[in-house]
Amino acid sequence: MVDMNEVLEFDGVLDGVAGTEALSINFPYDVQEIYGVRGQVKVKVTYDGIPYRGSLAKMGHHCHFLLVRKDIRKQLGKNPGDSVRVTVQRDAEERVVELPAELAGLFEENPVAKAHYDKLSYTHRKEYVQWINEAKRPETRQNRLAKTIEMLLNHKKHPGDK
Repeated sequence: MVDMNEVLEFDGVLDGVAGTEALSINFPYDVQEIYGVRGQVKVKVTYDGIPYRGSLAKMGHHCHFLLVRKDIRKQLGKNPGDSVRVTVQRDAEERVVELPAELAGLFEENPVAKAHYDKLSYTHRKEYVQWINEAKRPETRQNRLAKTIEMLLNHKKHPGDK
């Protein structure tokens, strides 16, 4: 097993993820040997220096892999088959999503929506906040804030949940 603070480095090849604009990179090490677990491992990653907090996952895949989200893919300017320099370090820090002030205010008025939000995974909480923060126009932001409360009251895990 590696020290919790040890940083692993490798060159990975970007693979397409069916049905999405995301990419993945196969993790070239044995996760159980390195981290002492067979399942998901929370990690801090850089892709060509671009930071990301995510997880090593297996999900039926032949090996653990890292997801490269669409926004990171755009920053990289790379496509499937391209190589990227990757650093990986186990992430033991608490994962906290900073709520926009408007959403915090709406949660005070809607404790049931807040309770559902609090039960969501870090990733799904982060997706709601990113969706709100990515709005370019004030009207869009306000619409997304209202829609967030509605979706949470309907037990939707993330903004794209149907």
